[in-house]
Amino acid sequence: MPKGTRRQFLKQTGLGLAGATLLQSRTFGLSLLKKDHSIPPHQNMVVPAVHGYAAQSVFAGEKIQFRISSTVPHRLSIYCLGENADNISADEILHRFPEAAPTPQAIHPGSYVFARKNINQPLTGLTLECWVRPAKLKSRVGLITQCNDESDHVDFGLFAEANRTVSFLLNETNPPKSTSTKSNPKLTTNRWQHLVATWDGKRKKIWLDGKPTSSSAASKQFPAAKGTLRLAAVGVGGTTTDFFDGDLAMPMIYNRALSAEEIAERFQQHGLVASKGKDVLASWNFSEEKGDRVADISGNGRHGQIINHATWMIGGPSFDHEVLRFADYDPKKDSRRGHGLRFASDDLYDCGWSATHEYKIPASAKSGMYLGRIEYEWEGKPHLYHITFIVKKPARRRKAPILVLTSTNTWRAYNGAPFPKPIPNLLRYSSTQGTANSPGDPPAYCFYRRHASGQGTYQLGLNMPFMGGDPYLLYGKEYSHLARAERFAQIWLERSGYDFDVITDLDLHRDPKFLLGYKTVLINGHSEYWSLPAYFGLENYLKRDGKLIVLSGNSLFWRVSFDDEGSVIECRKVDAPGEQMKPHERGESWHSHDGQPGGLLRECGYPGWKLIGLDTIGWFGESMFAPYAVEQEKHFLFNHPEKVDLSNGANFGQSPDGGMPRANGHEIDVRPSTLAALQEQANPTGASVPPDPKGIVRLANGQTDWTKGGSAFDYFFRPIKPRAPQGGEMIYWERADGGKVFNAGAIASGWALNVDPQFQTLTRNVLFHFGVSATRKS
Repeated sequence: MPKGTRRQFLKQTGLGLAGATLLQSRTFGLSLLKKDHSIPPHQNMVVPAVHGYAAQSVFAGEKIQFRISSTVPHRLSIYCLGENADNISADEILHRFPEAAPTPQAIHPGSYVFARKNINQPLTGLTLECWVRPAKLKSRVGLITQCNDESDHVDFGLFAEANRTVSFLLNETNPPKSTSTKSNPKLTTNRWQHLVATWDGKRKKIWLDGKPTSSSAASKQFPAAKGTLRLAAVGVGGTTTDFFDGDLAMPMIYNRALSAEEIAERFQQHGLVASKGKDVLASWNFSEEKGDRVADISGNGRHGQIINHATWMIGGPSFDHEVLRFADYDPKKDSRRGHGLRFASDDLYDCGWSATHEYKIPASAKSGMYLGRIEYEWEGKPHLYHITFIVKKPARRRKAPILVLTSTNTWRAYNGAPFPKPIPNLLRYSSTQGTANSPGDPPAYCFYRRHASGQGTYQLGLNMPFMGGDPYLLYGKEYSHLARAERFAQIWLERSGYDFDVITDLDLHRDPKFLLGYKTVLINGHSEYWSLPAYFGLENYLKRDGKLIVLSGNSLFWRVSFDDEGSVIECRKVDAPGEQMKPHERGESWHSHDGQPGGLLRECGYPGWKLIGLDTIGWFGESMFAPYAVEQEKHFLFNHPEKVDLSNGANFGQSPDGGMPRANGHEIDVRPSTLAALQEQANPTGASVPPDPKGIVRLANGQTDWTKGGSAFDYFFRPIKPRAPQGGEMIYWERADGGKVFNAGAIASGWALNVDPQFQTLTRNVLFHFGVSATRKS
């Protein structure tokens, strides 16, 4: 923010309470249940210390709400980030709230299905049927249950036990006072199995994969019941708990005991056929494959509401999910795919916290990165907690020449521990697994970390805390690849007198036309995760003679989608390191939000190189960071309007002393032809490396030495070992389809730009030729 604008901003806001509110509401509703607040209470957990979140972005002139849970006193302040990425004292305070008392707000993990209408008529027989694929069994969990939560009475219930046996309760207490009917054979994890529990008015029986496993005497009567009907959970002690970790398919309830012949036939149907008739009390075939509602197709109105999202598009018991990688497969045309729904005891996609603080952004505020800084004390030491948000320029105000896209999808993807254990150092070290989790093991999964029971992570909630947005978070000794990585290019633009606006990935997804009207768009940092609307928005911008600067690596790599509310991001990662599904699970890679294939953008038919000229070759640690070597010393970008004064073979993109920062790290991109030249194996069946788009000029080549380590891959993500130095390629491209692209091909390019005068001169030349000049003196 320009100094004059900052002074005006501070003068307008002051340090009083004008324009800001400390909210005192202590009604902790579940926003994940906004559509209906009358569902049963849900098992809760209060995470110690301080955690919070806010909207990813807000327009200047609008209010932003902070949702903070704290078990200790704390103070929130609003800051505009300053021009030093490593010095918090350079940030300028805009507003300071008074100290707030502890405001603990619970989280409510665990997904299940709640059916509003229960089985309430007297019965003389009963059958519970379903297909299950457990991920892990750590304790007793519910599969199909109807419980009177307050009295801990089980009307009926089919349970999976910690020892992998199956139990069947009928008109009993929970836990049962006597030994309930249990199976002898045990369930197998990660394999579909058919379960049936029957009661004929005399005996209870359990069947596993079409065969009887156990039998016991039972009550001759089933009186009218008042319990709550659930799938994948249990009601105990007045709350929903005992959540199932695994997959469920074709759950059904009958008002009679199925015969041995009928059960054998149902097993042979592999969950593809729903029983019909007056004896069917409830039947859920899970054919919706998206949303939070499951229909009871029996006609009895026992429709279900999914709590905490669960996971669609996994296929059913008859589905062989080892789909060939380059085959022409369409889930809609697969008659054997069936339908399953995946549950997890740590599913959480919306904390549902009440707003604790509210602040109105001045209408004149400059677009950029801001944060809420929370100061608190933990175990006798001062701590800081950051909530980053982007201020956008309203449509009524004139656009700046440059639009900077922040890679907020990537920040979220690496959110391995949304509720981290408090760490006293501000510059916290992180990894793809996230930092240490808080006591009590609250949900800790991301697109690099599996659910607690081993299921791959296919989706993340946005109404959650996330550390990746902390602009002071380090990843390694000096380097960072998330929010902090974005700061360096923005700081250089600010210091150099360039005006720019800032938006998030989600903003572009919601409005793909946002790019139109800007002279230049800058993709910054680690822009790895892209939705198709955002991809098409960039394509449309370029076709309209747009100008694009890419100071990012591993760019346009994974495909993501969002739910209709933009509150859940989905990514089905397969066939590359960091995968959340194994190659034999590839049939699960279709997204529930849009039904389209997931995985690598270049294998979904939307390759990054098609828009930006380059695609990913690999990654490595700080010891391998390297500069660029010039290859086109006579190119106009090295000579006009300023001479960069570099000859072919000369290195640049590093600190003036030759050390760190260096541009080529830690993830880098090259042309398809480079990947083809480095390939060590034949093309896979049905696939080939595409040729480079016409018109690409390689200006410089990164000097990364792969003999030191690292992970390099060919176009199909099979390991390779380049023998000659090969880092990110710096290119200039006048696209035949319209638009111009300058791509530096490395995440750390913005970091090096901030310190290297020659790289800075080159970038000024690029901006000049893209129609952008500095409007203020640096």
